[in-house]
Amino acid sequence: MAKTKEQKQVILDKLTDRLKSGKGVVFASFSEVPMVGTEALRKKCRENGIYYTVPKKTLADLALKEAGIEMDSVRKMDGNFSVAVADDEVVAAQTLAAFADEFEGFKIVGGVLENSFIEAPQVIALSKLPNKEQLLGQLVGTLAAPISGFARVLQGNITGFVRVLDAVKGVKA
Repeated sequence: MAKTKEQKQVILDKLTDRLKSGKGVVFASFSEVPMVGTEALRKKCRENGIYYTVPKKTLADLALKEAGIEMDSVRKMDGNFSVAVADDEVVAAQTLAAFADEFEGFKIVGGVLENSFIEAPQVIALSKLPNKEQLLGQLVGTLAAPISGFARVLQGNITGFVRVLDAVKGVKA
């Protein structure tokens, strides 16, 4: 069903706003992906806070220009075209790369990082990096390790002292 000019403007504005505010953008083409798979991807994107849409290529081109993202036309991309935008640099890449592993007809064709276009291999490499929450968890673990080690050393000294006292008590008794 054809969309009115007002409907297209709403789609354009929403996509432009998301592209301006998002840190990680992934473009994918898909063919022969069953509807069940597409719905599963949309659900996973919602769970991860990813804006996922299948816009017309002309609207995507306009939104990219208005968002200040420099790249060649998305109209050159083959097949159906989708855009995933996330507030995290890697979560969109991770989610779509995992989906691409499951469905043969789904392919990552590129992305945007720091307002510059990146090729599909770079997006795949980005998907293998830990996201912000994972990195913060690793940092907390790294910071806590010396403290917990120090506590174990102190506990070991106290335990050893108690054992010596117990042995002396056993000898005197």
